[in-house]
Amino acid sequence: MPATVIYRHRIATRLWHWVNAVAIFILIGSGLGISNAHPRLYWGHYGANFDHAWAQLPRFPAWLTIPASYNLAISRRWHLFFALVLALSLLAYMIVSLLNRHFQRDLAVRGRDISAAHLAADVRAHLDFRFHDPEAPCDYNALQKLSYVAIVFVAIPLVILTGLALSPAMNAAWPWLLEVFGGRQSARSLHFIAMAIIALFTVVHLALVILAGWWNGVRSMLTGRWRVPE
Repeated sequence: MPATVIYRHRIATRLWHWVNAVAIFILIGSGLGISNAHPRLYWGHYGANFDHAWAQLPRFPAWLTIPASYNLAISRRWHLFFALVLALSLLAYMIVSLLNRHFQRDLAVRGRDISAAHLAADVRAHLDFRFHDPEAPCDYNALQKLSYVAIVFVAIPLVILTGLALSPAMNAAWPWLLEVFGGRQSARSLHFIAMAIIALFTVVHLALVILAGWWNGVRSMLTGRWRVPE
């Protein structure tokens, strides 16, 4: 019997996926380069060498940072440019996904998705490396929906807004933004936490793509077509 192939990802989703992948990769690398300039995190408005830090970050190795050699100015240039790419691509993706009903059709979290029994079944299936057990195997399962919603609607907007709060130009235009986050150092701490969550999601996402069949997943994000597993 020939395999069933469906059209799973529309072009807007595929374009945003790859633009987002490049932007996040460069933003994490350049952000770690910026962190190496002062690897301490504080809460409130102020924080410097002799103030109490709630977190002492490691000095990140050259193979993780952009550029590989320590250069704060170049790290900032990469970071600011791709922050703009991330923000504009997210805005475009959200507008298109509302118009073509991608969010409502594929990512809407329903009551049964968050029931304890349903979530427990999804966790057991993932632990057994069974990723396509739902009645409609082409649909996103509950864990996928919850993780995608958390990243698209919480973590990425948070990292963008806290990044804006750290910009002196935005402080002049929107002085209230820093107050929303409780001060510059609080915004910096939340920015780093959101980045860490996005980085962890990326690692887990790549691992699950490999375990679930990497070529089928990559092909679906290149052509939109996905082979339904037997």
